[in-house]
Amino acid sequence: MYLVALVLLGRSVCLCAQAPASTRAIGAVTVIDAAAQQITIKTDAGAEMKLALKDNTSYMRVGLGEKDLKNAVKIALSDIAVGDRVLARGAAGHDNTSLAATSIVVMTKADIAKKHEADKAEWQKRGVFGVISALNPAAKEITISLRSAEGTKPLIIAASGDVDFRRYAPDSVRFADAKPSNFAELQTGDQLKALGTKSEDGSRFTPEFIVSGAFRNVAATVLSVDVPGKTIKITDLDTKKPVLVRIAGDSTLRKLQPFAANMLAMRVNGAADGAPPAGRPPGAGPRGPGSGDLEQMLERMPTLDLADLKSGDALIISSTKGAEPDKITAITLLAGVEPILTSAPKGRQGMILGNWNLGGMGAEQ
Repeated sequence: MYLVALVLLGRSVCLCAQAPASTRAIGAVTVIDAAAQQITIKTDAGAEMKLALKDNTSYMRVGLGEKDLKNAVKIALSDIAVGDRVLARGAAGHDNTSLAATSIVVMTKADIAKKHEADKAEWQKRGVFGVISALNPAAKEITISLRSAEGTKPLIIAASGDVDFRRYAPDSVRFADAKPSNFAELQTGDQLKALGTKSEDGSRFTPEFIVSGAFRNVAATVLSVDVPGKTIKITDLDTKKPVLVRIAGDSTLRKLQPFAANMLAMRVNGAADGAPPAGRPPGAGPRGPGSGDLEQMLERMPTLDLADLKSGDALIISSTKGAEPDKITAITLLAGVEPILTSAPKGRQGMILGNWNLGGMGAEQ
């Protein structure tokens, strides 16, 4: 839903221009206590913040696609619901966990869902995802490797026109932290997702929007878990060195069911034929999934509670490449991966899930 985040980010810029001394908070409403004149939100950083309301607090609702507050509608506190996304302005408390709100701008949960579905449909129709295999700075052309049923094939992205470049920030898994970027920041091996128009023969692509990032996959075993601190100490199976994994508010934690782990294990070994692994649903073919199938499969896996992890458990973790190699922030953390690690050829444990990070996250989020 990060196009929604961009819309609200635009609101924050607009409002801050009116009162630069104010503090802003952006997040989703979790609790509304009208009697106590208080709203609790979960911010985009994953923290809880309490918004103290006053008699003169203003409430406005913005619709889909609005770029400023010109068409905002005045509403009442009673019009706000749990799940709505809000931008609040006011004076922050001394501990930064509260804010005395002077104004609140709302985008409803229903509008967010509509926007998400519309963005998702557009990216599925007009988006491409791949790994950068070559760069031509003189022509501003990017060659990416696309995965398809026929195998991997190249696509040339002609980025010399008016293109909105964004790049994921180190140590952050949130698109809200993505920075404005340019062609010069792209590197071979980066993952890239672009929205635009493909040529009739499918060999070239004219982009309107490009988001890129450098990602890292780590296969590991757990050393210890700090549940209150939301961190895990692991041993990287590739480097044999300890790494501290931070769990952010929007990190995805899943536990693979046996059939899924066995399916991915077969994918690692390049299996294309044979009987489905034990425990796999009848009728499921043995071939491993592509990035889209993998994303859908992971969404169906049960969520994992950090407290359920114990020393010695096997994990696969995806993250952005940060400034410190011994500290990472998890995008996705998978447990139940022992069959995969056992079958992976030596030196390939960290590449098990392939280049799925950015494709799995989706540019509409």
